[in-house]
Amino acid sequence: MKWFDDYKKKLCSAEEAVSLVKSNSRVYLGGNAAAPFHLMRALAKRKDELRNVELLHVLLMGEDPFSGPEMEGHFKHNSLFVGPADRKAVNEGKSEYIPIHLHMIPRLLRSPLAKPDVAIVQVSPPDIHGFMSLGVEVLASKAAVESADIVIAQVNELMPRTLGDSFVHVSRCTKIVEHTEDLPILNKEPFTEVEAKIGKHIADLIEDGSTLQLGIGGIPDAVLFFLKDKKDLGIHTEMVSDGVMEAIEQGIITCRKKTLHPGKVIATFILGTKKLYTYVDNNPLFELHPVDYTNHPFVVSENEKMIAINSAIEVDLTGQVCSDSMGTYIYSGFGGQVDFIRGAAHAKDGKPIIALPSTAKGGTISRIAPVLKTGAGVVTSRADVHYVVTEFGVAYLFGKNLKERAEALINIAHPDFRDDLIKEAKARKLIK
Repeated sequence: MKWFDDYKKKLCSAEEAVSLVKSNSRVYLGGNAAAPFHLMRALAKRKDELRNVELLHVLLMGEDPFSGPEMEGHFKHNSLFVGPADRKAVNEGKSEYIPIHLHMIPRLLRSPLAKPDVAIVQVSPPDIHGFMSLGVEVLASKAAVESADIVIAQVNELMPRTLGDSFVHVSRCTKIVEHTEDLPILNKEPFTEVEAKIGKHIADLIEDGSTLQLGIGGIPDAVLFFLKDKKDLGIHTEMVSDGVMEAIEQGIITCRKKTLHPGKVIATFILGTKKLYTYVDNNPLFELHPVDYTNHPFVVSENEKMIAINSAIEVDLTGQVCSDSMGTYIYSGFGGQVDFIRGAAHAKDGKPIIALPSTAKGGTISRIAPVLKTGAGVVTSRADVHYVVTEFGVAYLFGKNLKERAEALINIAHPDFRDDLIKEAKARKLIK
């Protein structure tokens, strides 16, 4: 139990731990539901002592203590995936955004380009061997811990002990702070009628024994709802939500027929309710791995019948997919969309799917667009797109020329916009 003596020596207050952060440092913050809020709040209180501290992170859940105008010049976000916490600052030019495929983030953190000086993460209490689990988010936190000069860990009794390649040993930590607080939760909302129609179309594409990647929200929940007659589905995904847990309990997801990690749900982070966090705690059904494994297209492609389901903000008539911005306004990030779209495309009998409602803003805007908005980012290229699904049906684009793509996409656009889309397509000589 030598590790226990080491653990006691490293125990300190949050204030003492974050005193190791210096001006001009690069600090990696654990994200999603594993954001170390206690340590973040303590660090924010040091603003008057610090200048130009770069905060590197993926999506941050909950309130951001670094977002106020008084933090300018002291702390600056450099986001790998933009969310509500830093969206306003990024679009005002007060914070930065790094476009990057999710599976490439660990490589970036291990390189001189973005190696963190300090990694601040939240973990479970140590086991009898001194290993602490990164819990509900492994993603890039493991790479940050392995590459940072200083590692500060917030030990939270409420952090689930997730299994897989998810552990940090006490010996890797510089300072340890014990603090118990509830993890952020994301409650499941009922899906809409439009989302139900999209979910039904997607469910019809899924065969028994398929392995699924899906996220959180109405469309993934609707897909799962319409899979009740399917058998032996598996999960290899970026994130696990309550919908996956419910499908496991209903016997829809068994993972028995998976060709990679049979019998296991593979993911890199967990996001949902307290019930979900309790369900994954020390549960051998679940394995969490770093994102450079879970999301690597070559790894994804080893799952036969791999079904990747991803969303979009808009799709143009040639099949270009915008998912991270509304015109020039940065809304989110690349995430794992391209990782899984390409992985599923290379999998035996795989199906890469882009799903979106046909309209936005109360039906006033078509999300099947003649061209993407000025400044919109192409996340998934037209060459990568296979299936596009709206509530009006499925367009299969792989191997199709521009004329065939435009016709297929117009057919799944909202009827109110089809005439205008036909006119635009004719004007561009896409169709006659």
